Amino acid sequence: MASSAISATPTSSFIANQKDLGRFGFSSTSQFSIHKCKKSVIPMKIMSVMTPQQSDRRPATTGSVKTALTLTEKILARASEKPQLIPGENVWVNVDILMTHDVCGPGSIGIFKKEFGENAKVWDREKLVIIPDHYIFTSDERANRNVDILRDFCMEQNIKYFYDIKDLSNFKVNPDYKGVCHIALAQEGHCRPGEVLLGTDSHTCTAGAFGQFATGIGNTDAGFVLGAGKLLLKVPPTLRFVMDGEMPDYLLAKDLILQIIGEISVSGATYKAMEFTGTTVESLTMEERMTLCNMVVEAGGKNGVVPADSTTFKYLEDKTSIGYEPVYSDAKASFLSEYRFDVSKLEPLVAKPHSPDNRALARECKDVKIDRVYIGSCTGGKTEDFLAAAKVFLASGKKVKVPTFLVPATQKVWMDVYALPVPGSGGKTCSQIFEEAGCDTPASPSCGACLGGPKDTYARMNEPMVCVSTTNRNFPGRMGHREGQIYLASPYTAAASALTGYVTDPREFLQ
Repeated sequence: MASSAISATPTSSFIANQKDLGRFGFSSTSQFSIHKCKKSVIPMKIMSVMTPQQSDRRPATTGSVKTALTLTEKILARASEKPQLIPGENVWVNVDILMTHDVCGPGSIGIFKKEFGENAKVWDREKLVIIPDHYIFTSDERANRNVDILRDFCMEQNIKYFYDIKDLSNFKVNPDYKGVCHIALAQEGHCRPGEVLLGTDSHTCTAGAFGQFATGIGNTDAGFVLGAGKLLLKVPPTLRFVMDGEMPDYLLAKDLILQIIGEISVSGATYKAMEFTGTTVESLTMEERMTLCNMVVEAGGKNGVVPADSTTFKYLEDKTSIGYEPVYSDAKASFLSEYRFDVSKLEPLVAKPHSPDNRALARECKDVKIDRVYIGSCTGGKTEDFLAAAKVFLASGKKVKVPTFLVPATQKVWMDVYALPVPGSGGKTCSQIFEEAGCDTPASPSCGACLGGPKDTYARMNEPMVCVSTTNRNFPGRMGHREGQIYLASPYTAAASALTGYVTDPREFLQ
């Protein structure tokens, strides 16, 4: 099933026997450059096969660089002030940004105060970003109290970047409120190439789309970073995913990452970096690259990363005034393994219950009757995700047959839904097209029902239902009821499914 789109090189015995994983040397771009220096073309051909032993990574005979490094290794080497690193090495890494939110923030703050003292100050008030987003629009007192704890702490510490919300009845009167942390981090300029970003949320890996090392950490680690500004990390080996070919107009980045997870399984990248390259990746927008990196954790990945390029730099032009220095994998950097995809041969995919690696072609699930559709989350609630869904509704000219819930990730996305014209619509906005299609009114920006939440969370599945969702996880109970069934899909597939009441291949409306 769609496996013809992936090819392993002749040396890639890792697919047949994971226990025999070796370290392969690949040709790549060798570069450690200042922002806006031009990258050379990346040849992707495997040049040599190396044995699994780390000692076989031979140093250069001349120059200051002793060992060729991957992009992830370079970032961690710089952050640990070391000239070189090898996978498996434990190093103290200086943190550029620490993000926390209303679910994990109070716990992290508690650990910080316990270990550093009630009157201790955070290591850098301008490098801490606090974003309430998970359990916001609810009457649950404990959830509301979590935001109060964040607010008190930010006032006490004079935190520069606290995106607060006080009036829950109308998010628009809260100018500081943003919404989903991973999208807000990008929109507010906290994601920069070459930096280290840690967050108390597993999907912090989203920021790897900007060519930075970004990963989720626990409350204890975050409590330590709050006081020390650094963390002991183990350097991950890197898997390389090369995606070439013209992207069909019925596919989105969600299909690409579902293909990859289905190929390697939910444990296939455990504590490994996943580096995405190739002509297809280079053609993706920043929001689509964010979708790609967002779900590396669903494969067990430590981090995902896309090399920074002109697309990255253009996105950041009006987002940050802080200088940054992108890095790239060296020409002879060693990758644990490489996977190649011909994207032109892929078809729209879904992940069936109850695992993100339970991959199937959307057309194979056409007999699955659904109860609702959910479009939102850090994975599928960005501006381009809603434009994609609107494109399907516009092409069909029909009304949805099941309740269809729309949850913009951030306040900016919500405004885009109401303001941006959809291409080919004659000037209609997403919101107008959604209304004509019979969708629910776009909700207040937040994580919404992606992870269930309190019983009064908007669109939460409080009964056993079948849902097609643009979110990232479909484990039992993930969106509420533990007997609910979640089919993960792209915004195209989600919108097409809403129109038929069954899991539907979007080509039915897009071709």
